[in-house]
Amino acid sequence: MKSPILREVLHGLAAVLVALASLVSSPAAQADATCEGKFPNLITDVCWSCSFPIRMFGRDTITLSGGEDYPSTTKKFCSCSNPPKVGVPMGFWEMNQMTDVTTTPGCFPLLGGVKVNVGINGDAYGYGRIRGGNNQSTYTSFRQVNLYINPAMYIMGAVLDNSCMDNRGIDIPWVSFADPTHNDEELANILTPYAFPFASLPAIGAATVDAVAATAGFPIPEIFWAAGSYGLMYPLTGVNTAHMTNEQAARLQTVRVLAKLHAAGTQWAAAGDDAMCSYYPQIIMDKRQYKLERLAPKPQTEKINGKCCDPIGRTTILTESNTEPPLSSFKDFGYAIFRKRDCCSGAFP
Repeated sequence: MKSPILREVLHGLAAVLVALASLVSSPAAQADATCEGKFPNLITDVCWSCSFPIRMFGRDTITLSGGEDYPSTTKKFCSCSNPPKVGVPMGFWEMNQMTDVTTTPGCFPLLGGVKVNVGINGDAYGYGRIRGGNNQSTYTSFRQVNLYINPAMYIMGAVLDNSCMDNRGIDIPWVSFADPTHNDEELANILTPYAFPFASLPAIGAATVDAVAATAGFPIPEIFWAAGSYGLMYPLTGVNTAHMTNEQAARLQTVRVLAKLHAAGTQWAAAGDDAMCSYYPQIIMDKRQYKLERLAPKPQTEKINGKCCDPIGRTTILTESNTEPPLSSFKDFGYAIFRKRDCCSGAFP
């Protein structure tokens, strides 16, 4: 008789094998010179200290070097009505999603470099362009993004109360090459019409404040139109009009995907008092509830200033070491997404 955790592991591995077999066996999917990558090793490539601290009774209970948090709830006890439950608030950072950011449409670097022939024109490939004017120039880039659901902590049984975990199956729910808004600002702004005022100079200036806050701790949720030092959040497309480095562009694209899925109502919040009993819709994303760790091209497992993952908007000056030409030829990046989770952990009466 297999244990529930063992059954979940076997089911998860079977799902991965079936998905990979279908991709590899398909004549439209193959690895080639334009798409490179590898499967992330969840043991050695993921910095699990990012899951800490674990909060109980509204305070840090279990801490580990490298863990960062913000006080999303101060409740000492909690209760739920459906299903009925009385328990203790538990907070932790759950690694449940991944992204890869690539210059090639149909490329899946975190699936080992599998490439799907999507049959679209060359404009959808990642590019870099220099725009000049008034003796100044800016570098513009475009990137494709894939979002993966990878509830690794649930499959491994990392937390005893499974009701607190993301128990979805391994999946690829969103790919940018299939989203017409990813390469069209006008279509993207239809989804977020409230973004129009944030192209003004005062709004752009406020992004500096957010960048400083994110570098010192966590970003400011009220400045939702900025992604700190990554750049401006809107429009939610694959175009980065102020490309600084590949790392900065890749992190910005990962954050924009999360913001887009929140705006579309398909990404729900999991932190705070309202999340104790279930997830809830959050159209404008609270940036504080996500931390990113780079998985590729070089796993961000070496701690910098005692940390190996970063809140949204923190400067990439230290983390991007040896990932930028001419020291490397890296063009594709992958990230593990740690989401803040608050839940009511307890027993049914």
